[in-house]
Amino acid sequence: MPNPTHPHIRPDYAPARGILQGGGVVVLPTDTVYGIVASALIPETVERVFQLRQRDTHKAVIVLISNEGELKRFSIPLDEQAGTFLRSVWPGRVSVVLPTTEPARWTHLHRGTDSIAFRIPADPALRAFLRRTGPLIAPSANTAGEPAATSIDTARKYFDDRVDLYIDGGTLESAPSTLVRWTPGGIEILRQGAVQIDESLI
Repeated sequence: MPNPTHPHIRPDYAPARGILQGGGVVVLPTDTVYGIVASALIPETVERVFQLRQRDTHKAVIVLISNEGELKRFSIPLDEQAGTFLRSVWPGRVSVVLPTTEPARWTHLHRGTDSIAFRIPADPALRAFLRRTGPLIAPSANTAGEPAATSIDTARKYFDDRVDLYIDGGTLESAPSTLVRWTPGGIEILRQGAVQIDESLI
């Protein structure tokens, strides 16, 4: 993944695969800011990330996936209109909140909202990594109320040795992803971030 400040730095994601599949927590660069990532399929690991970030336990997390087909795993129904919208923003720096038809199964992700935010990253290397690890939760690497980490040094100040692995990708010059909620009648902007989106876009 090219880095705007240090273009020669490309993250080596490989060492994180076994850690994540084994229920560990890793800080790594995404196509926006540094994320504190863990398997979306292991509830205990998701809870650990919430504790590390001191995050409101009622706030849902963003899940990174490698392709649109992964949504079926989370019981996310897509009609033609929703699919067209997703393909207009993915891969990319836009996270989309979608309702699940099996909320009881995914409580550790939706935190009582019955909806989960997903994103297919713009970076091909990160997508390839996700194909090997499976879906990962990826909230920004910061504790509650602090700015999102744009360097590995800042992330270490937040979490020190409580994270199993840090992967350096240099200094990232990006806002967090834009966050939108999809509804059949249109979209609701929850957070304007790296990509500016008009609410009239469907």
